Amino acid sequence: MTLTTPSFTWRSIILPAYLPTLLFSIGEGAIIPVIPVVATERGASIALAGLIAAMIMVGELIGDLPAGWLVARIGERAAMIGASALTVVGVLIALAWPTLPALGIGVLLVGLSTAVFGLARHAFLTSYVPERVRARALSTLAGVFRGGWAIGPFIAALLLATTGSSEAVFWVLVIACAVVVLVLLVLPDPERVFGAVRHARAAASADSATSARPATAGGGSDAGSPDSQDSAGRSEADAASHGVFRAIVTHRAVLARIGTGVGLLAALRASRMVILPLWAVSIGMAPEAAAIVIGVSATIDFALFYVSGQVMDRFGRLWSAIPGLLGLGVGHLVLAFTHDAPDAAGWFTAIAVLFGVANGLSSGVILTLGADLAPKANPAPFLGAFRTIADAGQAGAPLAIAAITSAFSIMAASAAMGVLGFVGAAILWRYVPRYVPHSGARSRGRGARGTDERPLPAEEARGD
Repeated sequence: MTLTTPSFTWRSIILPAYLPTLLFSIGEGAIIPVIPVVATERGASIALAGLIAAMIMVGELIGDLPAGWLVARIGERAAMIGASALTVVGVLIALAWPTLPALGIGVLLVGLSTAVFGLARHAFLTSYVPERVRARALSTLAGVFRGGWAIGPFIAALLLATTGSSEAVFWVLVIACAVVVLVLLVLPDPERVFGAVRHARAAASADSATSARPATAGGGSDAGSPDSQDSAGRSEADAASHGVFRAIVTHRAVLARIGTGVGLLAALRASRMVILPLWAVSIGMAPEAAAIVIGVSATIDFALFYVSGQVMDRFGRLWSAIPGLLGLGVGHLVLAFTHDAPDAAGWFTAIAVLFGVANGLSSGVILTLGADLAPKANPAPFLGAFRTIADAGQAGAPLAIAAITSAFSIMAASAAMGVLGFVGAAILWRYVPRYVPHSGARSRGRGARGTDERPLPAEEARGD
């Protein structure tokens, strides 16, 4: 059966996908650096201030599964509008009651909203963008998030310099969410504009399944008829109603295998953000020098996001994931053995640059693998489960570093994370070719049609 679907253009996703993401991430990036400041101004210790700041990460982790259900039920645009509204509620709670519990609750709500917002964009691009440019589209999404987080702190610094109030920075997020809602209401609903793609893919899947079954009493296949297309639409709605827990059961094998690999990648990414500032303090490096080095690392990271997408689309997902994991793993191990070296600051600078290159080259790979593996007709429930595993790794890494450092030393913590980098690389090297055999260079010969009708491996179909 030949399907005619709207053609893909980059211009068609800039406004509906990337603009709201940029606005939201600018607002979030502005408040993240000042959350510990506000907490300490309200009487929190350094440890408690760090815990309150971590509530964004905790909110993302516990929000991923509900986000998958919500996006599947109400759609991407409605979910993003709701997430923006919840963010405003969280900020107002944090500002209205000048207490530490109110601040913690407000930051937690922002984290929940971030989970919904990120999953909605991920699900939209998964459904709409063809496979031949999928990695570039999703690595660009990751780059837009990082760009917003880079711009936000500069706005925060400007407000702090002009107003002298750290709480005033929170209004940046409120304004950003208001603009996001305005943009979403003014622009055409992406699901209506591009929904034909999703329904066409659902119809194609139904047609493939029908042709694989014995002919019915009526004879032949009627997958192209209006009744069969309505059936595909009903199947999509039924799939949404099953929710993320059904997705976890159905896809438990791939979640356990590739999910573990991407969870370790997320852990290494989070680890570098914790290790670098702590390492600079432990070797006695001047704060301003350390800030410059970390800033250069972040700039390199951001600059490589599109290169990562090109590498994945041209050569395959592993060409991004494996260098990223190995680079992060090697960097952690080298740090562990150079803490007391005569030129410890030089080693620190070199490893910070390596972290920037490794993380930049793997930009968007978690999003892309999730999109590759998700059911294309209704990706949100699966993506909710997939993102939960990644966020668990991201949330667990700082806790693991704190525990190992407390029990042994920061060198031991860095070495342990380095070993996990090699473990993650081995897992993805083993399982990505099995579950995503069409990715990268081998998919280019299939054209824009993609592989939405690809069969899962036999063990995945069984749920083993």
